[in-house]
Amino acid sequence: MDTPLIDPFARAITYLRVSVTDRCDFRCVYCMSENMTFLPKKELLTLEELDRMCTAFVGMGVKKLRITGGEPLVRKGIMTFFNSMSRHLDSGALSELTLTTNGSQLERFADDLYAAGVRRVNVSLDTLDEAKFADITRWGRLPQVLRGIDAAQRAGLRVKINAVALKGFNEPELATITRWCAERDMDLTWIEVMPMGDIGNEDRLDQYWSLRDVRATYAEHYTVTDLAERTGGPARYVRLEETGQKIGFITPLSHNFCESCNRVRLTCTGELYMCLGQEDMADLRAPLRAHPDDDAPLRAAIRDAISHKPKGHDFDYSRQRLDGQMSRHMSHTGG
Repeated sequence: MDTPLIDPFARAITYLRVSVTDRCDFRCVYCMSENMTFLPKKELLTLEELDRMCTAFVGMGVKKLRITGGEPLVRKGIMTFFNSMSRHLDSGALSELTLTTNGSQLERFADDLYAAGVRRVNVSLDTLDEAKFADITRWGRLPQVLRGIDAAQRAGLRVKINAVALKGFNEPELATITRWCAERDMDLTWIEVMPMGDIGNEDRLDQYWSLRDVRATYAEHYTVTDLAERTGGPARYVRLEETGQKIGFITPLSHNFCESCNRVRLTCTGELYMCLGQEDMADLRAPLRAHPDDDAPLRAAIRDAISHKPKGHDFDYSRQRLDGQMSRHMSHTGG
């Protein structure tokens, strides 16, 4: 293995999130506008280039690979990539290969994902109300997602539900969603809405529901115990003693979570973002394509990028701006 990746604040970078496409079959109102203009195909890394890029990171100490999008499972031929990445699981170089999905394609791919070595999936699901689901996703259909979750659990995949906390939308469903996850033995993580990109007419200040309020609501109905568990990522966890459930909170706005950050994000065009909440990025596609038979320039570019990883992010609603604080969409960077 090459020398491990260590950032300027002595954090080892062991987790790479890879967006394999900016396309999605949903148009969630907090994520993208309904009439999106997607990237030309030639700008996207090919599946072979994604393999080469991820393999370089694995060789430099990345142990966890999370595949994101857009919706990763709408990328044509994506199982070729998953099957190829499984060799790093087999060798022990990679400890986990996983993905975040909206669940729409899980019914098709759950068994294949398990066969490729995937053992956990995060499913983004904000409501169990069919009409509200269609409204917030614009193009999504709840029964299709629920069938996908069924298929994932049958295949042996551990499912975690990610729900974006949206004021006035899923507040009344807190107990329902929590109970549903408990009944199905699925962990649940709440996420504060993030200010990423222009989403048209939606107002993120109206959408924002602080997870402090979510936790306080839980405390009215459950005995809530803080857990010391840390994954190097943004989530903080509690246990609901009455059900034994683990509930996660990702709070980029009401709590800065950067001190233990061990991750970087690669976009589908080969841009490496060292921080989700910063605009600084490094172009890795250029050295990848300029040197098709030599990975040394790519590895040097990766190492240089990590040397510029910032200590923390820039998310801030205190400025009371309605537009996205970051100009790029979450679907471009990867959820």
